[in-house]
Amino acid sequence: MSEILKDKIENLWDGRSQDTSCITEAMEKLDKGELRIAEKKNGEWYVNDYLKKAILLFFKHSKSQLMSGDVCNFFDKVPLKTADWSEDDFVRAGFRAVPNSYVRYSAYIAKSVVLMPSFVNVGAYIDEGTMIDSNALVGSCAQIGKNCHISDGVTIGGVLEPLQANPVIVEDNCFIGVRSAVTEGVIIQEGAVLASGVLLTASTKIIDRESGEITYGRIPPYSVVVSGTYPSGNVNLYCAVIVKRVTEQTRKKTSVNELLRL
Repeated sequence: MSEILKDKIENLWDGRSQDTSCITEAMEKLDKGELRIAEKKNGEWYVNDYLKKAILLFFKHSKSQLMSGDVCNFFDKVPLKTADWSEDDFVRAGFRAVPNSYVRYSAYIAKSVVLMPSFVNVGAYIDEGTMIDSNALVGSCAQIGKNCHISDGVTIGGVLEPLQANPVIVEDNCFIGVRSAVTEGVIIQEGAVLASGVLLTASTKIIDRESGEITYGRIPPYSVVVSGTYPSGNVNLYCAVIVKRVTEQTRKKTSVNELLRL
């Protein structure tokens, strides 16, 4: 079924079709979590570019509408996911949304997620048991795994264009510390812990303290990461430092504060 939908979206995107019903179908399936922008197959993440195209086509073919709010009104093309929900709708969805948590339509929120005052953008996917803490931003198409904690003030970067750009991915059981930012398609693998204020982009050097190895764009599983610097000429430049790696059992049994003690 998704291959048929993909062909319809590609045809519309390339101008070979004028049938926009595929946009509605794709947005509904993203909203319900039946499809997602990125998915893991055989241990590797693959991006469904055609679904990003569907979101862009939604913007192209939609008109901005007045949306009422408690303090002021808004004027936008994308409605809020829960704008017309009843109590029964929330019970069926199974997640908790406190006042001033905003989720745009086409973002999926799984059961037992807790949304503190925060913003979740189009096409994002947040899996079961995850906490999105106050003032956090989950950008467009970002993928957040199960049982993660996205702390206060964290920015998880979004991406719609260019189409070949990958979304930020945070796998299961990760902790992202206060005021950290993860952008430009960086992947945080399972069980990793980022200390407060860690900034990760595609070009950020990630230095393993034990081995000295330098990598980019991916934090290995069960790594504990802090901010650091490295010498470059007459100045020190920012980097992220993997200060230790722990086992799955250690990660489960040890508090984040204890893990970050060096």
